[in-house]
Amino acid sequence: MCLAVPAEIVHLENHMATCRVGGGETTIQTSLLLLDEEVSVGDYLLIHAGFALRRLDPEEARETLQLMREMADQEQAYQHW
Repeated sequence: MCLAVPAEIVHLENHMATCRVGGGETTIQTSLLLLDEEVSVGDYLLIHAGFALRRLDPEEARETLQLMREMADQEQAYQHW
């Protein structure tokens, strides 16, 4: 299953962004070529398959990340049964 994930822009260069995933140390490179709006460092993007699909409201990004963490925690709990 493929999943689009929220990530925060930490660096911009040309049509690429370095984004922090999940508020941790992990970063990924993503293309900005599909976006029809300007973005800045600190903005959140919804990323899928290496492409930014749209800019996210920071609160929406936080809520989505929290839900993803909760789902991962539940998955880990089920694996220990």
